[in-house]
Amino acid sequence: MQFLKRFGWFFAVNILIIATISIVTSVLGLNRYMTAYGINYTALAIYCLIWGFSGAFISLALSRIMAKFSMGVQLIDPQTATGYEKELLTSVYQYAQKAGISTMPQVGIYDSPEMNAFATGPTRNRSLVAVSTGLLRSMSKKEVEGVLAHEVAHIANGDMVTMTLIQGVVNAFVMFIARIIGFAVSQSVKEENRPLVNMVVVLVCDILLGILGSVAVAWFSRLREFRADAGAAQMGGSANMIAALERLNRGYDSMEADSAPQSVAAFRISNKRGGLLAAFSTHPPLEERIARLKSQSGF
Repeated sequence: MQFLKRFGWFFAVNILIIATISIVTSVLGLNRYMTAYGINYTALAIYCLIWGFSGAFISLALSRIMAKFSMGVQLIDPQTATGYEKELLTSVYQYAQKAGISTMPQVGIYDSPEMNAFATGPTRNRSLVAVSTGLLRSMSKKEVEGVLAHEVAHIANGDMVTMTLIQGVVNAFVMFIARIIGFAVSQSVKEENRPLVNMVVVLVCDILLGILGSVAVAWFSRLREFRADAGAAQMGGSANMIAALERLNRGYDSMEADSAPQSVAAFRISNKRGGLLAAFSTHPPLEERIARLKSQSGF
């Protein structure tokens, strides 16, 4: 039931985003890229750029809100926090200060048996760090410190904005190419069948090219993970970061299926895709991350 609630919220928000962009582009006439002579490529490019970047940036702007509702994140109140909640706040604030973040991130906890955490937010100064109850139950204090440093490193590196820009470029490219292919294929059939053929081909190309595009986005995300690991090692110590990754590796098989919305999936501490799905993984293999950190730290 909880998963259905999370999925329903995420689905509803995305439908709202799609509807909003569709209405705006229609009212402004930005979707009129077809002429009597064929495609107006300039108009099509503008349309695809608006669609590609608008969706990505609206999702980014709403990322903290979506994470709180879809993941059930309970924020820690700095005024009343005690015990382990106070320790979480103190650690995140210390790392944020080291990273030069002027406005401290919100810190929260979400109920999940998996050992995981994520960072999200539209800017460095409007961010959220959330950890799962499973992580807090399963990890030692120094391992938790490593995870928190990793998530703050994502914020300090501006990874949310960087990945949004990359996703926007991919979205626009996919839409542009799909519509050119759809138009080209539709010209080879009878005129009365062209609208239907164009629609079907564009839909198929959107899906197929979107899948290929997600491979490119995931590759960039894996690079950002290595950088966040290095940043965490610098802020919180290599030993803590390595210990956290090794603990995750030992508990790998016990993790639940990933249910995080796409807006935060790339900024979690780990995920579990392997084999043929490795190309779509937003995170490198834990063994590779551990080996790289040990090499960089002289372990």
